[in-house]
Amino acid sequence: MFHISPFCLVELPSDDAARAVVERSILAHSIYEHWGTADTIDELHAAVKRDTAQLWPDYLETSFKISIDSYRGSRSQKQKVALINSFSYLGFEGPILLSSPDNEFTLFEEWALQPVPEKKQPSPLKVHFGRLIAHSVRDLINKFDLKKRDYISTTSMDSELALVTANIALAGPGKLFFDPFVGTGSFPIACAQFGALVWGSDIDGRSMRGTGGKKSLLGNFQQYGLEQSLGGVFVSDLTNTPMRKARVLDGILCDPPYGVREGLKVLGCRDPEKDLIGSRDPAFIPPKKPYSFTAMLDDILNFATEMLVDNGRLSFWMPTANDEDQEIAVPTHPCLEVVVVCTQVFNKWSRRLITYRRLPDSDVDVSALALRKTQQDQANGRSADDLNPFRRHYFRGFKSEQELSDIVTPDVSQLKV
Repeated sequence: MFHISPFCLVELPSDDAARAVVERSILAHSIYEHWGTADTIDELHAAVKRDTAQLWPDYLETSFKISIDSYRGSRSQKQKVALINSFSYLGFEGPILLSSPDNEFTLFEEWALQPVPEKKQPSPLKVHFGRLIAHSVRDLINKFDLKKRDYISTTSMDSELALVTANIALAGPGKLFFDPFVGTGSFPIACAQFGALVWGSDIDGRSMRGTGGKKSLLGNFQQYGLEQSLGGVFVSDLTNTPMRKARVLDGILCDPPYGVREGLKVLGCRDPEKDLIGSRDPAFIPPKKPYSFTAMLDDILNFATEMLVDNGRLSFWMPTANDEDQEIAVPTHPCLEVVVVCTQVFNKWSRRLITYRRLPDSDVDVSALALRKTQQDQANGRSADDLNPFRRHYFRGFKSEQELSDIVTPDVSQLKV
């Protein structure tokens, strides 16, 4: 049976470095100083005695406790006590404190996953022992849980994914972050939690204004005591932003619309001969026209190259079909380097979290940039499906052209009368 281990061995220069890493981590649980790994408890004891005896004097007089963590397994209280006592050779003389000791040591066990409990293996596959350095901030997932948030919409990003995105984009104190599809503010809230000053815009002002009071984007920031980190939000779409073009942003995070619930829209008139006219009337609703999905991806990349500082990061979510023939390629830009692509797989489609780094101008391929500027969006058509290949495949059930053809024109030789 294929076994997936929940443990990862990493090399770091010091406890402080390890603490700095895990205290920003959402996906990790905690980090330990590694004292030994073996297939059996006896082999583990031998490894700990052989490799860590020089460390023991540092903990002789401090308070401590030893815990048992059995992954996919369980131990009776009597067994746990016996395992803990088997480490008596460490010689720790300080008081044993079950709550807030100076040092906590843990024996980790990896058990095989057995579908039938009666066939449980008599012993774990692996055992590990280590000293706790620090826990992660994974509890932030619960703090920002959408079920507890005062104001959300159908497209509000899950708290864990928003925090992970903010981490990958390197949100932190003294940095400016922006979300051009801000909605109810999931990404800016995550970035603000890590100390960034955040801004946002959205083509639909209702999503930001909410219903007033706590039921608004500002109310969400107030709920978490982060209102001082909100620079401001405004109504705009990406192609008609009032923002001055200047490379001042440290990060851009967004989950752009996929155009499934309704076709993508952008401010403008369907008739190319008509001009987009504004109004000072608060009740004025500007006209919108269909928007190409691929053009939107290009516009996001272009916006990032104009607004990000050197080495600033763009992180956004993009859907794609799982079928290679229908897959949407990761968009590229000469001014942006792909840092990492994370994939969340669903049934017949997935969504990717794509993160880019803004290259310094000296590192940009000038010829490739000039070629890109001469290319125009080749999307044809006026309907939502014409302009959005993902939407088209989505409502076709991600069936291939051959499968669709077979449905429309079945093989009559296989029909029975």
